[in-house]
Amino acid sequence: MTRNIHLAPKPHFISHILEFFHRNIVMTVALIAAVLTSLIVPPDAQYLTYFDLKTLTCLFCVLAVVCALKNIRFFYILAQKIVQCFKNLRLCVLALVYITFIGSMIIANDMALLTFLPLGYFVLSTANQPKYMAFTFIMQNIAANLGGMLTPFGNPQNIYLYSKFNIPTGEFMAIMLPSFLLSVALITLCCLIFVRPVPLEMGEEPTTLPPIKTVVYLALFTLAIAIVFRGIPYVAGLIIIPLCLFFLDRDALRAVDYPLLLTFVFFFIFAGNMARIDIVRGAFSMLMEKSTLLFSVLSCQFISNVPSAILLSQFTENYRDLLIGVNIGGAGTLIASLASLITFREYTTHNPHKVGSYIKTFSLFNFGFLFILTAAAMLMGAK
Repeated sequence: MTRNIHLAPKPHFISHILEFFHRNIVMTVALIAAVLTSLIVPPDAQYLTYFDLKTLTCLFCVLAVVCALKNIRFFYILAQKIVQCFKNLRLCVLALVYITFIGSMIIANDMALLTFLPLGYFVLSTANQPKYMAFTFIMQNIAANLGGMLTPFGNPQNIYLYSKFNIPTGEFMAIMLPSFLLSVALITLCCLIFVRPVPLEMGEEPTTLPPIKTVVYLALFTLAIAIVFRGIPYVAGLIIIPLCLFFLDRDALRAVDYPLLLTFVFFFIFAGNMARIDIVRGAFSMLMEKSTLLFSVLSCQFISNVPSAILLSQFTENYRDLLIGVNIGGAGTLIASLASLITFREYTTHNPHKVGSYIKTFSLFNFGFLFILTAAAMLMGAK
């Protein structure tokens, strides 16, 4: 007599966990790195000194308020109004890229892309210009990475370095201004060369903003920025912002990019442990002494710009060149910046059969930007 054997289905929670780690690959790599280095440097009381609580709080506050503003479609409406002022494809693409550029300086590069990439898709689809989608997404990605370099809260690694080295705001912006201006010029030139001024007709989607929530969220956003600029103790933001959003928009609290926060936590552990390994400390200190700029740029290409900032800051006091390196180092490979992975995911969602051509075009533009910006930084005295 034959018995039917039924294999028990894989528990749903295991599938969800595996999907979570697969979807957040940078966080997963950070966790693995933290665990492996913890085998070399066993957990002790010194671990508590690894974490920069102000950086984590600033990042959480900015992300939470941006999620709330996004939920009322504040950025979408603002961007849509600007885009509809332009009547041809070239100006439209420039507007999308500039909006992303400016957005990254205000709401951080990752959130700028999550907010404005869908708008880019909407504009090009509505205008029946899908052939420019890869180029537009790539320029938006470069704009987000390089636009965010100017402000202390524009890129996650900026928040960390700004806090760790206690860099004066004016000095921070002065350090990044030359690379920022060159980036603006290069992005503008690319859009003028590679996009034709084809006439466009676009409809308007009627949308209104809830007045009370808009005022409250903008006030909370101002509070979050004041915390970043050290105007208000970060503990105040950690209390006020979650409390307000708990009553006004709990979805915003749920939508915060917690994997990004966990990525910082895991890389704090990894970087702290690496700094305590004698052979690693000696090797990294020597390389950073030879060329902080070049080594930080190269590091970004392999382990991304946020972990590079956290790790390499343990081995140098030359925050000027490190700051430049981990910002322009966001260009280059697909893994040089989390923002690039976000753009890749968004593009392939709409164009799953064009992965190869996208990566080819992405690499061509990104390495071109990386080479020019690195060479310019070295000519201006970075080492």
